[in-house]
Amino acid sequence: MAFLGSAVRRVVLAARPPLSPLCRTSTRSYSTEQTKEKNVPYEKTLKQDEGVSSGPTKPLPRSADAVVIGGGSLGCQTVYHLAKMGMTNVVLLERDRLTAGTTWHTAGLLWQLRPSDVEVELLAHTRNVISKDLEEETGLHTGWIQNGGLFIASNKQRLDEYKRLMSLGKVYGIESYVLSPAETKDLYPLMNVDDLYGTLYVPKDGTMDPAGTCTTLTRAASARGAMVIENCPVTGIQVRTDDLGVKRVKAVETAHGTIETPCVVNCAGVWATKLGEMAGVKVPLIAMHHAYVVTERIEGIQNMPNVRDHDASVYLRLQGDALSVGGYEQNPIFWDEVSDKFAFSLFDLDWDVFMQHIEGAINRVPVLEQTGIKSTVCGPESFTADHKPLMGEAPEVRGFFLGCGFNSAGMMLGGGCGRELAHWIIRGRPEKDMYGYDIRRFHNSLTDNARWIRERSHESYAKNYSVVFPFDEPLASRNMRKDPFHQVLTEQGCVFQERHGWERPGWFNKDGPAPVKDYDYYGAYETKKNVNYKYNELLGKEYTFDFPPHHDVIKSECLSCRHGVAVFDMSYFGKFYLTGPDAKKAADWLFTADVNKKPGSTVYTCMLNKRGGAEADLTVSRLEPGTANLPLAPESNGDAYYLAIGGGVAEHNWNHIRTVLQDQGFHCHLTDFSEDMGMISIQGPKSRAVLQEVLDTDLSNEAFPFSTHKVVNAAGHQVRAMRLSFVGELGWELHIPKDSCLPVYNAVMAAGAKHGIINSGYRAIDSLSIEKGYRHWHADLRPDDTPLEAGLAFTCKLKGSIPFQGRDMLEKQKKEGLKRKIVCFTIDEKVPMFGLEAIFRNGVPVGHLRRSDYGFFIDKTIGYGYIRNPDGGVVSADFIKTGEFTLERMGVTYKAKAHIRSPFDPENNRVKGIYA
Repeated sequence: MAFLGSAVRRVVLAARPPLSPLCRTSTRSYSTEQTKEKNVPYEKTLKQDEGVSSGPTKPLPRSADAVVIGGGSLGCQTVYHLAKMGMTNVVLLERDRLTAGTTWHTAGLLWQLRPSDVEVELLAHTRNVISKDLEEETGLHTGWIQNGGLFIASNKQRLDEYKRLMSLGKVYGIESYVLSPAETKDLYPLMNVDDLYGTLYVPKDGTMDPAGTCTTLTRAASARGAMVIENCPVTGIQVRTDDLGVKRVKAVETAHGTIETPCVVNCAGVWATKLGEMAGVKVPLIAMHHAYVVTERIEGIQNMPNVRDHDASVYLRLQGDALSVGGYEQNPIFWDEVSDKFAFSLFDLDWDVFMQHIEGAINRVPVLEQTGIKSTVCGPESFTADHKPLMGEAPEVRGFFLGCGFNSAGMMLGGGCGRELAHWIIRGRPEKDMYGYDIRRFHNSLTDNARWIRERSHESYAKNYSVVFPFDEPLASRNMRKDPFHQVLTEQGCVFQERHGWERPGWFNKDGPAPVKDYDYYGAYETKKNVNYKYNELLGKEYTFDFPPHHDVIKSECLSCRHGVAVFDMSYFGKFYLTGPDAKKAADWLFTADVNKKPGSTVYTCMLNKRGGAEADLTVSRLEPGTANLPLAPESNGDAYYLAIGGGVAEHNWNHIRTVLQDQGFHCHLTDFSEDMGMISIQGPKSRAVLQEVLDTDLSNEAFPFSTHKVVNAAGHQVRAMRLSFVGELGWELHIPKDSCLPVYNAVMAAGAKHGIINSGYRAIDSLSIEKGYRHWHADLRPDDTPLEAGLAFTCKLKGSIPFQGRDMLEKQKKEGLKRKIVCFTIDEKVPMFGLEAIFRNGVPVGHLRRSDYGFFIDKTIGYGYIRNPDGGVVSADFIKTGEFTLERMGVTYKAKAHIRSPFDPENNRVKGIYA
């Protein structure tokens, strides 16, 4: 029998031949004593006996409303929720038997608390489905076991993270407790607690059974009319092109027949990339070996909670009277040659890679050192660039949906994500804010970039158990998209952030340049580790839930903008032109605001989904018709619009607009000039004095009012100047052809020198904008928020009669009254908040902060969050004014003041150039 302790010693003593970079798949055996048994720890799997007929388990229908491909957790959850929502003419195709790919060997853990409100909600739905709904519907037990979960903290930052989760859990009614080491020992007597700061205990966490869950799901779906067909591999996806030139799903091909369908759902897991290729769809995921070992019986382990020791990168899953031990290592093995024949199969375990988990497990539960290894489980899993799933309609082909890339969390996220996919398919959009999972969160230039997929997926895997700090940045695949200012800003100490592949300024380090280097895989695969890496060192100083060491640097950038003048490089913005014969009709329907003012106007507006949720906020500038002057102006004989959109969500916006144009049949041209222009924003009381020396136009309020734009000369170069502000100050944006960017920037900095002009970054923008009360899309404005709830009713043309997408829902909401509403809060204590802090009214949880930062001008922490009336009634101004509010940060409560209007310049004087 192999023992965990001896396995560690053998691996340490063994000679280690060099690793070939990134893709070693061979296994070394260090002792004949090591177990050769490879098997999952479940009593039942769905594997067929040898010799059983391999043909389809049912005849194929000629057509279906949707075909779900892949019979793992996601496929089964999706077909179940589609059927439950009324789409009964739906087919699930599985190439082998249900669960055969990756689901059958999953550890099946479910943890209820995550550092994301949406994920908490998704996990709650999964738990309800498997612990209650399915049993009520079918009378069958899914295999759910509620044994609780225990998160281990070996340092202060980790315990702080757990306290943040506990505070968020209170908003959702999730029972959790922060335990001392002694209390942890009482709960889990076999645990070593000598090196602990504390733990987070969640009693209603648990484990799922793959075969039991998937069998029950498909039985419930079949009872509603869905068809589940096993042993039926897909061989092709037919795509047609419609009259507008749009590619759409036509049919699914198999060796046993073709199913006509307008909708395919790719739930093929590790094999999802190959399935995507059949339809010309990019699926950016990568396969890796992911492993755990199953121990022999351990006396006293029965009924213990599952354990996640993040700092040791190991988990311990209760398996009856034994444990499954696994984790995430720095040097995972890539599975580059994905085989179509791999079903109910496992790899040999590479002990050299796996041993670090055993060491951590033995430290946490010392009895494991003398415990035998019953079997090893090493199977393929799919991983993505940000360790989040790939969902939603593919940009390349209408009707082709993704439900894959679940980073070994497909069981616990399956229920929530299956329901959201069903909404996506049937109603066009999910109910929740699924942008963090939407394939459109990635720019199209990245989704087939092999280096980006591999490096980012590796880093996300290796850091899966790292503390989620508010201002962390990736090190992998940086410098993919750089604007014309990148080098000059690097030389001035710019510490860049990565968004959408772009390098954008975060803040400016006063101690010199801190360039981003090529990715070193954290020293894995014999890659030489980066040394003297200043950028990484600065990031490391951010790893705190307190104010970072450069808090005063960001303060200086903010106050320079408030009192003087600052320049912000915003070149990563999306820059689109909307033209064509139906451009005006499209603009009326797309945008909540009336953008059809006279040419030269610029309007801040939202775009909505059919449920009235905000899919975007942006500025739309109406252009003069005329000949092309690219990139500053497109050719247009009629209506033309220039759209400027936050760069991190440009792909999402592009696809939303394109989808609406297609659905409405508008004849328009949408063109992307994001890479062709740079953009700098000059903001502050002294911005007019600086720019008046650079631009050849009168910048007075009368000649150049707020929310207008014009093409002007700047230091001999044509630019489009817009009088706008995202920080609440007098200021202008300059949209500049890329070859003119540096001359114009140099002229601005030269003119601004006597006024004390400085460079500022997005960390300052975050602070300045929240201080002013401006929204950030996907933070305090999301697809599940309406403009009315978000305090943006002024962007909606509800007083007129012009129809726009989502208008009917807004009118209904306005008539019924708002059941939830955004509120601004400030606290007097000098403590940082980052979002997810719980909001209490008169001691009752009513919501949580979506976004928070420090406002340096008002010298307070500011947070914005949506609150509800616990009675289900309307959230009125009186409800807000009469409540006593507190915010809970990491278990500590702070008295908060609620504001109906922004506490900074509520009269909007400063953007008008009016300074007292």
